[in-house]
Amino acid sequence: MSLTAAIRREYVYLSAILRTLWLLREVTPNSSRTIVDIVEGHARRTPHAPVMYFQDEVMSYAQLDARANRYANWAIAHGIKPGDSVALMMENRPDFLCCWLGLFKAGAVVALINTNQRLQPLAHSIEIAGARHVVVGSELAACVSEAESFFTAKPVVWVEGGNLDAELAAASPLSPGNAPRAGITGRSRAFYIYTSGTTGLPKAANFSHNRMLFMMTGFVGALQPKSSDRIYDPLPLYHATGGVCAVGMALLTGGALVIRRKFSAGDFWGDIHKYDATLFVYIGELCRWLLNAPLGPHERDHHVRAITGNGLRPEIWKSFQDRFGIQKIVEFYGATESNVSMLNYDGTVGAVGRIPEYMEWKFPTRIVRFDVEAEMPVRSPDGLCMECAPGEVGEAIGGISQEAGRNFEGYTKASDTEKKVLHDVFRKGDSWFRTGDLMRRDVHGYFSFVDRIGDTYRWKGENVATSEVAEALSAVPGIKEANVYGVTVPGMDGRAGMAALVVDAAFDAATLAQRLEGRLTHVARPLFLRLQPQIDVTGTFKQRKVEMVREGFNPSTIPNPLFWLNPASGRYEPLTAQRYADIVEDKVKI
Repeated sequence: MSLTAAIRREYVYLSAILRTLWLLREVTPNSSRTIVDIVEGHARRTPHAPVMYFQDEVMSYAQLDARANRYANWAIAHGIKPGDSVALMMENRPDFLCCWLGLFKAGAVVALINTNQRLQPLAHSIEIAGARHVVVGSELAACVSEAESFFTAKPVVWVEGGNLDAELAAASPLSPGNAPRAGITGRSRAFYIYTSGTTGLPKAANFSHNRMLFMMTGFVGALQPKSSDRIYDPLPLYHATGGVCAVGMALLTGGALVIRRKFSAGDFWGDIHKYDATLFVYIGELCRWLLNAPLGPHERDHHVRAITGNGLRPEIWKSFQDRFGIQKIVEFYGATESNVSMLNYDGTVGAVGRIPEYMEWKFPTRIVRFDVEAEMPVRSPDGLCMECAPGEVGEAIGGISQEAGRNFEGYTKASDTEKKVLHDVFRKGDSWFRTGDLMRRDVHGYFSFVDRIGDTYRWKGENVATSEVAEALSAVPGIKEANVYGVTVPGMDGRAGMAALVVDAAFDAATLAQRLEGRLTHVARPLFLRLQPQIDVTGTFKQRKVEMVREGFNPSTIPNPLFWLNPASGRYEPLTAQRYADIVEDKVKI
């Protein structure tokens, strides 16, 4: 790297960090200033400025504030007090933000319920938050009713578009003042935001007002949004990226949010053009879906100057940026409950963030050696963990302290919280948050995501990262998407690689193994393929693997076409019932 490039790298990083730290100077655990004060300030100073665009509606800051006041006064009238929890289950629309802002004005805590939850998981999510009231959109009211038998004590259900409407119409649009939220500080809980629950019932992560402003401010410092910006947000508002990061870029600066009820690849660039969006947020496979979509009339006819999100894979990064004419991409790393967060300010392809050595004192994130089979960090003879060398893969962990942004607020259940804490890491008595993610870090401090712990599997004595196999597969002509996981083969140690693929007419299974030569080791090449019309994802566009692992590779129970890598021919061939029996009975070596 040239001296000029190195200077630019440090300039971009230090400018963003110093700008962010300056903006964070008033975000403290003891401060009584919350997002409520910020929105009320905009409503006073620029009451007619747009805050939300939704379909053909435009809502101003004054209208947002007045609608939130109605929610606040309704909540107070029904005995909802500071610290009480109210569950919110609603598809994206302006009333989602009006509701939680109003509940904050009443001092309440809002449990953001995943709109995909049903039956026991839905009842569980509401009950672990201690919510006695549920605000639900009319489109989801039946889901709450269907979960009734799973409640220990049924909450009061208020339907927006139903029985709640008359209550809000009768409530005052005037501010209830500061008295109802007296005592609420940065330390106070604002939200419960839930894990996906793909391996069990969802966990509710505590999310304070301080954490909310800390997260929002980080993106303002990175992307420098202005009051004239319009942020397009097709992500679920119940999740941190769509409901906190995107929302914060608008609300902290007096800008506007463009909300879509659900993401649509076909309508994406038309919406960007229609609303003249200047920023947008992404997550998971969203960027791949846009890249796989047919050419559209507005995909370069836009004024988008920057985007931010996580999950933009290295193999499509440059293609995505070039095709759609995106000037700046700020990939970030972080999770709702995690105290580990970082941003890739300079757009280095494939990096999820950067923490140079000279900033480790401020952002204590490390990568420690990890045992894939035991799914635990490796300990040295003295009982302490060992930090990875540059380029070495290990688990990313974050030092826990009381400093803003470094604390771990945990979950509603203490046992769930303790599972995420690693003790006696680099010295006796210290505590570090376990991200559950395998990463590597280079000599300049750039972090690259490798895999989720549990997704990486071991086969024939070698660790295989599913993300790296998926990256190699996605570079093969004809493969549009790849979801890689490990499956158990009777009588064999470890797990064999399997890939669920979405393909087009250019895909040729017979030549795939040859195309993977030089891209993947023999051990890393998937032994089984499953062709599907689409990849199942969570509500936040993350690929589902647990069900796929459970289903295995049995052609008698899987309706999709299956292939196996025949070592004799070196080619992928159809997996028949007879060949499956030969494999599980160890009549064929794989």
